[in-house]
Amino acid sequence: MNAEGTGQINLTSNPANDSDAAWSPDGSQIAFVSYRDGNGEIYVTNADGTGLTNLTNDPADDHSPAWSPDGSKIAFLSRSDGYEEVYAVNADGSGRTNLTNNPAREGPPSWSPDGFHIAFVSLRVGKFDVYVMNADGTGQANLSNSLSRDEEPTWSPDSSKIVFSSLRDGNPEIYVMNGEGTGQTNLTNNPANDSGAAWSSDGSQIAFVSDRDGHSEIYVMNADGTGQTNLTNNPAGEGGPAWSPDGSKIAFSSNRDGNREIYVMNADGSAQTRLTSNPSLDFMPAWSP
Repeated sequence: MNAEGTGQINLTSNPANDSDAAWSPDGSQIAFVSYRDGNGEIYVTNADGTGLTNLTNDPADDHSPAWSPDGSKIAFLSRSDGYEEVYAVNADGSGRTNLTNNPAREGPPSWSPDGFHIAFVSLRVGKFDVYVMNADGTGQANLSNSLSRDEEPTWSPDSSKIVFSSLRDGNPEIYVMNGEGTGQTNLTNNPANDSGAAWSSDGSQIAFVSDRDGHSEIYVMNADGTGQTNLTNNPAGEGGPAWSPDGSKIAFSSNRDGNREIYVMNADGSAQTRLTSNPSLDFMPAWSP
């Protein structure tokens, strides 16, 4: 990622809406969602914009792609069977499979870094809970199983823990639990709204979004919830923190220039730099490995 924001390239070059970009683990390809065919489809392109391929080609909406750690598959959400469910497809578009096969609404999938499991959100018990399943869809289990809304699961780098957001305290808070659902712990414990957690690459810190200062900003804390610190300290409204692979920087989106743009900063909050300069909305940054 270029810290000065130069060298910006339009990879898709299409008047339709293209969004939900996700890098392949080796950084050679980007999966994204496009409506160029009239409905949401999963496309993949090489990192230089060549080799554009429609992977899903389905009349239903397909979105929220997530690569498997080895780059061989992509999990995503689809309404192919009339319900929002988790599917997987091989990276070449073959082998499309419904993994959850449940009439309840499901939320975006998150692969464990070891590739063995997929966390997702499901409404199958009348409220959103964090579930986990084997990568082939077997062994589906409710992990968070609370009386409130739990969502946004993200695995720790060693696949041992899952950080997620929950409304069980009356407002969105950041929680963490072991990979099998035990040891659920409130990390933020603040009357403000805390959400959008992202692990650092070494698992020692968690970045998140909080409005505890009156507006959404990027915070960071130790993995045990201590040392919560406001990194951005700007009234504009920030979101979507994403760590660089070496843990030295955090990319995020901000409204500070009048429209949503992508910024990057050092992990301590210094050297905040705008990367994009576009009158449209730029959001959901994702670092290549």
